[in-house]
Amino acid sequence: MSSIVTNSVNSAIVSGQFGLQQANSGLTQAATNIAQQTAQVNLAENGPQAVLADASLQGLSNIRNVLPTASDDFTSNLLSLKINSVNAQASSKVLEVANETVGTIIDTLA
Repeated sequence: MSSIVTNSVNSAIVSGQFGLQQANSGLTQAATNIAQQTAQVNLAENGPQAVLADASLQGLSNIRNVLPTASDDFTSNLLSLKINSVNAQASSKVLEVANETVGTIIDTLA
């Protein structure tokens, strides 16, 4: 019986940790995409002189080519931030419940 409980608790902890890692990865990617898009819009709206006053037009062209482009639109990145935030909260709850379960088992066996 105790091995079943131990395996279930371990599985819950691993599941919670995996969920947090996935949520963190999704949050990082969405935030990076938003930052890239914001930088590109800033450059397009303000012109190269405002962004890099002392750079030549050729230098600005090279910089624009080096900047990565975001693959998704702004709305989907905001949605991704929200989804991954909710996933992180859910995974944290799984870890919290697993921790409480371990505490209860220890109290019961003691």
